[in-house]
Amino acid sequence: MQRRPLLALAGLATLGAAPAPMIRDTWTDPVRNRSLPVLIRLPDAEGPAPAVLVSHGLGGSREGLAYLGEALAEAGFLVLHIQHPGTDAGIWQGRADISTAMAAAVLDTGQAFARLQDGIFALDEMTRRPGLRERVDAQHLAIAGHSYGAWLVQHLLGQRLPGGDYGLTLPDARLKAGIALSPIPPRGLSPRFAFGRIARPMLHVTGTLDSGFIDGATAEDRELPFRSISGAPQALAVLAGATHAAFADERAAGPRWADPAFHARTAGLAVAFLRAALLGDAGARAALLAGMPGLLAPGDRLTCKDFG
Repeated sequence: MQRRPLLALAGLATLGAAPAPMIRDTWTDPVRNRSLPVLIRLPDAEGPAPAVLVSHGLGGSREGLAYLGEALAEAGFLVLHIQHPGTDAGIWQGRADISTAMAAAVLDTGQAFARLQDGIFALDEMTRRPGLRERVDAQHLAIAGHSYGAWLVQHLLGQRLPGGDYGLTLPDARLKAGIALSPIPPRGLSPRFAFGRIARPMLHVTGTLDSGFIDGATAEDRELPFRSISGAPQALAVLAGATHAAFADERAAGPRWADPAFHARTAGLAVAFLRAALLGDAGARAALLAGMPGLLAPGDRLTCKDFG
């Protein structure tokens, strides 16, 4: 199959159009007295649209992962970027000891729990906030995130926490699919047990150089979630030469964290996967199973399993 017809089947041929309209706001959870900066990208269609919750990595912001949000909105998805105080850019801005501050934040279990609550609260708000709920197709909700955001994706979809779910309702049944950029290997539990109850389609994207300088995760470790989940459609993309920073798109953090070299491939995979797994698009499914020729570069690897 030629490149252009394949991309058209996957819903990618029209990407690159004018950016979708954006709304910046702050949502406050009255139960926790916690305010979350958000950025909403609206698709062209006026009616209810499938929606994707996007979570940044450690030290990021709602402005991060812009390439992903833009591509999804252009493809017809409503996109909600949320910012997590306590693990956002505030932990490093103006600090001389950035590595120490980042390590302290990622090891703070209270902040991890807050992220889980942020995700649940954001899903609640998407489907009940006047002016937004009318634009959201609540039957087609997905979640995406990078690094610490991927950790949130994995746990809201059902990855077990050491010690139990701490009163949270996990997995969140409203979510029908997920995208984990730089997936996080489990800590304190075996991979088979940690991922044993995930029953939703997931796209896992990593790179051959995607190692973590704080948690010590290797590029090979990031394939563990994909290899441990079974029963639901899963896709693993390993991009040749991609580092941990390659997926973040955090321009405030400096050029290394905003390098666009891998953004188009990552966004194209995300759009195709959600069209296939969330919307049942046969053309996108065929493109994924064919290895996304015309999108991926030499040395990249795409593996799909349990697509039926």
